[in-house]
Amino acid sequence: MPKQKTSGDKKAVVLFSGGLDSSTALCWALKKGYECRAVSVFYGQRHKKELKSAEKIARLLGVKLFKINLKLPWLKTSSLVDAGRPVPDLKISGIPQLPSTYVPGRNLLFAAIGVSLADSTGAGAVILGPNAVDYSGYPDCRPEFYKALEKSVSSGTKAGISGKKISILTPIIFMSKKDIIKLAVRLKAPLELTWSCYRGGTYPCGRCDSCKLRAKGFEEAGIPDPALWRK
Repeated sequence: MPKQKTSGDKKAVVLFSGGLDSSTALCWALKKGYECRAVSVFYGQRHKKELKSAEKIARLLGVKLFKINLKLPWLKTSSLVDAGRPVPDLKISGIPQLPSTYVPGRNLLFAAIGVSLADSTGAGAVILGPNAVDYSGYPDCRPEFYKALEKSVSSGTKAGISGKKISILTPIIFMSKKDIIKLAVRLKAPLELTWSCYRGGTYPCGRCDSCKLRAKGFEEAGIPDPALWRK
């Protein structure tokens, strides 16, 4: 039987880091019946562990992965990019509103790359995994940012001016880490392959914001983190 064509509204571009949140978003999109293309971005971050995870997960799920390299030297204002700046080791309650791990315009850059791919291939959605509940306070993880972005996309794309829509979907934005993990388990996401640690290394450090928020989520969900006993 010949393969049926997928309509644009069931094609999606997923911004995919290989971390917990974006892996859940990708599995959510696949469960919803989207034909997905994934995009991972190296923007100079201090390690490539997440990106290696993205490759493994995309291969496992049978999703085509585009790997993009950006060279933006000014992003060294972030401790995620500048290896000479320490990654914070703070209690979750002590994470400032704008921590040093903030990467200026990162999600805007990612979304723009995703929109470019969607507009080029006729995809009807760009899907991202930001979270505005258990997160480090980044301004580009807030829902109002994505609502405004979707309006801009409709005005500045081939799809938009031809009357079609590229939706910006953020399926886990209002979920706690606990609920994201529970959703990921229901979706059978390969959580054992995901990587969240800001520092890289052989094992997650357990001290950075991302490690602590992830550990909090697994503890509250009552589920052991499979990535810890796999590595």
